[in-house]
This record gives sequence, C-alpha cells and structure tokens, in this order.
Amino acid sequence: MPDRAPPRIDSQPLPYVAQLGERAPDDIDLVVIHCTELPDLAMARSYGERVLYDSGSGNSGHFYIDRDGSIVQYVPVERIAHHVSGYNPRSIGIELVNTGRYPHWLDSRHQAMDEPYPEAQIAALIDLLQHLCDTLPGLHHIAGHEALDTRDEVASDDPDRRVQRKLDPGPLFPWPRVLAAVTLTPLG
Repeated sequence: MPDRAPPRIDSQPLPYVAQLGERAPDDIDLVVIHCTELPDLAMARSYGERVLYDSGSGNSGHFYIDRDGSIVQYVPVERIAHHVSGYNPRSIGIELVNTGRYPHWLDSRHQAMDEPYPEAQIAALIDLLQHLCDTLPGLHHIAGHEALDTRDEVASDDPDRRVQRKLDPGPLFPWPRVLAAVTLTPLG
C-alpha cells in the first residue's frame, strides 16, 4: 500500500444503511461515476434519504463530492448501495454534485449537461479513487453511469419522443485526466 494519506471523508450514514445488503470489500471490482443532477449536496442528501423499496432503503451512492472538493460518505463500502441497475453488488457509486439536466431530466428540450466540474471537485475525486485503489484490492474498473444504464424513457414534454434515462457524468467530465491518474480501466 502506498504511503499516500487518505483523503478527508466525512461519514454521514443514511438512516437506512443497516437495511442495505452486506458484501465483502474484496468483491468490489468497479467504481461508477455519477453526477447528482441536483443543485446542491443538501438536496442530494434529501433524495438519498427517500425510502423507495420494501427493504426500507432508497437510491444513493457511497460517496458524494461537493463542488468545493469536500467528500461525504453516505454508505459504507461493505454495504450495497442502489446507484446503478445490474451492477450494485460489485460496485462503488461516487456522486459528483452537478446540476446536470435539473429540474427537467426527461424533457427532450433540456438534455444539455453544461455545468463544468470544478478543479477542487475533480482533484478530490482523483484522491478518493487513488485511496479506493489502495484499500480495495479487487478494484480494477471504472465506468460512467451513462455507459451502464443505456435505457431510454418517454420524454416528459412529448410522448412521441424518447430520451436517455442517464447521461451522467456527462460530456464535460474529464475522463482523460481521471484515467491518467488512476490504475483503473474502463469497463467493457
């Protein structure tokens, strides 16, 4: 393990964390990069606390990185968070606070994702990814949410049009920079 200091991570477990399935950290081989598509961390927390399943849990990533680079952990890595269909048991979800298409997620006229990711946020993401690579020996892959969830939905403004459900982290995410800084390979 490198002599790199871990990033500062503020642990703020979601109220339903005990209802989430358990897993061995060695079973984690993938990290998925998301953007919240919400205006701020407080609203992301509110969405994460919503109970959506019979188990008493909801949708959330493991880590959230605010625009100033602060990192909050809502779900321990030993728990399975609901952040991307079909990949949850094997993955870590990292959410970057970014407006994305908010508040018109499925409106066909509002599909641009044009908020840039601040330098502090990307630097914190790289620090977190390096830390996860140091502490999770099976972690080898990385993907954006849009690469794993390619389903589409009826557009909210026009029932004859369809839009992609997930576009995050979006076209302004600096994939070359992030991939150059970590030992992870894109999934697929």
